Amino acid sequence: MFRSLFRPLPFLRLTLALAACGASPAPAFFGATRHDVTLQGIRFAVLEKDGRAEVIRLDYLSLRDRDRVPALMVEAAERTTGCRVKRPARGIGRSPSLPGDTGEARFELDCPGA
Repeated sequence: MFRSLFRPLPFLRLTLALAACGASPAPAFFGATRHDVTLQGIRFAVLEKDGRAEVIRLDYLSLRDRDRVPALMVEAAERTTGCRVKRPARGIGRSPSLPGDTGEARFELDCPGA
């Protein structure tokens, strides 16, 4: 009986190891170009693909520190891609997060020459 308690440990270790890998893209962003940027002390990963960007906040923030994050996400996408953010992504590529979530966002981009 004692051994059966520890059988889930290999699965748990694998899960924790994968979770520690950092930002992982949504399936629509597999193969995307990744850019890392720090703005006002907050780290972001920006994934760029097919005229769209996914921005993932990498740092923990308290609730009161999150108010500035949506504007910083737009800035992160624009600085790293060289494109202008047109609007939040729509359709199937839209961000599934609840309104007000500051963990990730997806945008449609307006890129020069595209």
